[in-house]
Amino acid sequence: MTVRRSIWHEPRPADAPPIGRLDWLLVGVFAAAALVEGIVRPGLAWRPLVTVLALALMPALLWRRGRPLMAALVGWGVAGLLSVLQLTAHAGDLGLYSMMAVLILLYSLVRWGSGREMVLGTAFVTVVVALGMYASSAGWADVFGGSVLLLLFVALAAVFRYRADLWHRQQREIRNQERVALARELHDTVAHHVSAIAVQAQAGGVVAGIQPEKAAEVLAAIESEASRTLAEMRSMVRVLREEEAVAYSPQLGVADLPALARADATPTVEVSLDGSLARLARPVDAALYRLAQESLTNAVRHARSATRVGIDVRREGDAVRLRVSDDGQTEPGPAPEPGFGLLGMAERAQLLGGSLSAGPGPEGGWVVEAVLPVEALA
Repeated sequence: MTVRRSIWHEPRPADAPPIGRLDWLLVGVFAAAALVEGIVRPGLAWRPLVTVLALALMPALLWRRGRPLMAALVGWGVAGLLSVLQLTAHAGDLGLYSMMAVLILLYSLVRWGSGREMVLGTAFVTVVVALGMYASSAGWADVFGGSVLLLLFVALAAVFRYRADLWHRQQREIRNQERVALARELHDTVAHHVSAIAVQAQAGGVVAGIQPEKAAEVLAAIESEASRTLAEMRSMVRVLREEEAVAYSPQLGVADLPALARADATPTVEVSLDGSLARLARPVDAALYRLAQESLTNAVRHARSATRVGIDVRREGDAVRLRVSDDGQTEPGPAPEPGFGLLGMAERAQLLGGSLSAGPGPEGGWVVEAVLPVEALA
């Protein structure tokens, strides 16, 4: 089923702040101005009633962001009541200059109101303005000037609303990009650990038959690997679910690659680090680790009869070269189409201004090679 959205169902923006000291100060200033004007202004008809009504609409300023439609209905409703009294009683001027506060309510209606509230509120304001102009027998110049003033407040509110919505969309896009990166990290981490668990389980089946006393060690290794997998998954899933940034453990880098080496399993894993690799840009450092980790995972899972996997990282001028190779058997014929793992690895390298290639090695086996700049692209 397709859901159609319109301005009528558009939700209210989420950036309306709560009532604060400035709101109370604004109400106090306008209330004091209305009281002073109601006392000292000469020629004001029905002075007590007009002053009380002006003071009565001032609290609506407190609701202008949380309940913009209600505030606009109260404020402009008072203005409409004065226009009706002026029209029916043929009284003189019943308005106070301090009642221009209703323009702030109109601004707030367009700035913070939902689509439905804007439609209802502006229709009500239009009727009140038309009634007021008719009651005061305004000329064409007054009608034009008043209309321009109202449209100016509406346009100003629309501009600020658009800017706020644009900022929120940009923030959501940034969060989405961060979540995509975290999802990629989650895939790499889980794939690596699950492959390690599978290798340990396969080895455990052999060990249990030959050396039963070592089966407990294999099971302990599997349990440790599974616990680390769950811990990292929970950490990343928590970040993916959070709207705001949360603290999580720092990403692994080149300095952590030696932990991938192992000599007591098949295939063995050898890690070689060469050159100055201590001051790499953080994105490059993390990407090198993840590329090496996923390449190792692919070798362990897919390389046929592999006995050795080599991970070599070396500094070459302003670039760092990562090479992961195995001695497995390759099938004759053209190289297979790259899967989603290789495509994701290539995308990770390209985002940093580097490149990645993967294919059969000149001496057999499979080789993944990535070249990244020392400083990531901005």
